[in-house]
Amino acid sequence: MAQTQRKIEHPYISIIPGVCGGSPAIVGTRFPVRSVVSYVFRLGLTPEELVEKFSHLSLAQIYDALSYYYDHREIIDREIDENSIEACRRDFPEFT
Repeated sequence: MAQTQRKIEHPYISIIPGVCGGSPAIVGTRFPVRSVVSYVFRLGLTPEELVEKFSHLSLAQIYDALSYYYDHREIIDREIDENSIEACRRDFPEFT
C-alpha cells in the first residue's frame, strides 16, 4: 500500500509579503529561517547559544526553523546564496 506524505506544520514559521522580502521567518519577528540556518550550520552556534544571543527567540522557534529548513532545504539554501555578501557585491558593485 502506498503511503501518502503528510504535510508538516511549522507553527513558528510564517511567510508574509513585505516581511523579510517574503522569505520564511519566525512568526512575530523579522528573523528569517535563513539566518537561523546560517548561525547554526555556517557559524557553528548551538540553538541554545542563538537564544542567548537573541533573547526574543525561543528554543521551540529555533528548532522549528531548523525543521522548516530540512523540509525546504533547496529554497532556503538558494535564499542564503542570494543574500550572501558575495551576491550583494556582484549585484550592487556601486556600493562596494
